[in-house]
Amino acid sequence: MSRSATRLSLGPLPASSSVKLTITVSAELKAQLDAYAEVHAQVHQVPVDSVALVPHMLVAFIARDRGFKALLSGKGGAKPPLKVQKVGDFEGQ
Repeated sequence: MSRSATRLSLGPLPASSSVKLTITVSAELKAQLDAYAEVHAQVHQVPVDSVALVPHMLVAFIARDRGFKALLSGKGGAKPPLKVQKVGDFEGQ
């Protein structure tokens, strides 16, 4: 696999501290996460566990959500129900 020909939405993973959050995913989604981790490891030449990818995928997802950004900035007509830490404040980003 050519490194220049393959681009992933998720770049190299930064070091960070964390808070434990437990989720349940389908076997199908776990298999997709494992496959993504394998490709990510090949592209970035660093082994990574699929579980380690999930927080970074969520950060990337939230960062690209225009509706969420509009609500945070008050431009979406409604305010979020609680104060939300902005994506750039995520430790390690």
